[in-house]
Amino acid sequence: MTKVSQKTFDDLAILGGPPAFSEKLHVGRPNIGDRTRLMERINEILDRRWLTNAGVYVREFERRVAEMVGVRHCIAMCNGTVALEIAIRSLGLKGEVIVPSFTFIATAHALQWQEITPVFCDVDPQTHNIDPVRVEQLITPRTSGIIGVHVWGRPCDVERLEWIARKHELGLLYDAAHAFACSHNGRMIGSFGNAEVYSFHATKFVNTFEGGAVVTNDDDLAAKIRLMKNFGFAGTDTVIYIGTNGKMSEISAAMGLTALDGLDELIAVNRRNHGAYRRGLAGVPGLDLVVYDDVEKSNYQYVAVEVDADVLRLSRDDLVRVLAAENVLARRYFYPGCHRMEPYRSYFPNAGLLLPHTESLTTRVMCLPTGTTVSPEMIETVCHILKLAAAHPEQVHRALSGSELSQTQPS
Repeated sequence: MTKVSQKTFDDLAILGGPPAFSEKLHVGRPNIGDRTRLMERINEILDRRWLTNAGVYVREFERRVAEMVGVRHCIAMCNGTVALEIAIRSLGLKGEVIVPSFTFIATAHALQWQEITPVFCDVDPQTHNIDPVRVEQLITPRTSGIIGVHVWGRPCDVERLEWIARKHELGLLYDAAHAFACSHNGRMIGSFGNAEVYSFHATKFVNTFEGGAVVTNDDDLAAKIRLMKNFGFAGTDTVIYIGTNGKMSEISAAMGLTALDGLDELIAVNRRNHGAYRRGLAGVPGLDLVVYDDVEKSNYQYVAVEVDADVLRLSRDDLVRVLAAENVLARRYFYPGCHRMEPYRSYFPNAGLLLPHTESLTTRVMCLPTGTTVSPEMIETVCHILKLAAAHPEQVHRALSGSELSQTQPS
């Protein structure tokens, strides 16, 4: 186990003390699950010599995910980005699609890659999800669809978005990369819109090493997606549709099944850790932990904190630097926003003027380490470091300024 230590302010690493953690603490360090069962599955794959092309484990993984979500179809893919690209193409989206900028860059790239213009929409500052009021204001004759993102696994306003999509005859997809095993009004996320897309990337709490899936209740759409992710093959020698190679491998599915076997335990660890952070940061003005509705199902996968620099007198970036010195690699989400990344900042240089809440959140939000490699004792230390910094903002500023000088002085 990684060594942890409690500190006084003078012991902080930015002041020359040793790091609190002897090994780096990452956001999204992969969960492995039952190694024995995983290796059994891998050996079975090798014995069968069926490594890809809708093997036994891929089909079992699809069945179990569909049953858990409560949908008729799950189509497993090689990764979440390809899954999103194929879902977009299967719906015939073109022209413009409205999408939040407060998301991982793949959400926008999946559109731009297919020469569809992502129209960036601002988010609700409370939920961090796409704002339906702004969505409707952005609809033009070129708009063909909406992509909502369930940020932190908390659901979009699906009822309002579906009403807008029906009213304007638009396709409606959800990027549910954060939201596997989460629910809204007792209904599992994955069953809304025309389709939803999961990511099972290594950093997700349920991972397939690398993978993704499209889930839907639309039989015709599912059939089209199955064709598209396998070169359009409808039989051994029959291609009836244009397609690509989006297939999930058997070894990835084996990892996914192993994660599903331990799903309840993984969620329990995430929930325990989130509770530890909630208790550890309680009462610290300027540090607001994103909370989850305990009435709903949640994966508690993200420990997201909003930093109010006016109250704390330290910025989010200041805290990230303080933690990094202690070997705690907090992440800035979703900094700096898709609209400030290329090619979008060149295409839409003034987009930020219409995205005030997004602009604010990208400077305020950080995610802290959690998952099966993070213990309550480690979390106690992380919270202790944050509280030390919060109690001494002027000294932290001086220490960070000195660090900047030392880095820029010629040797």
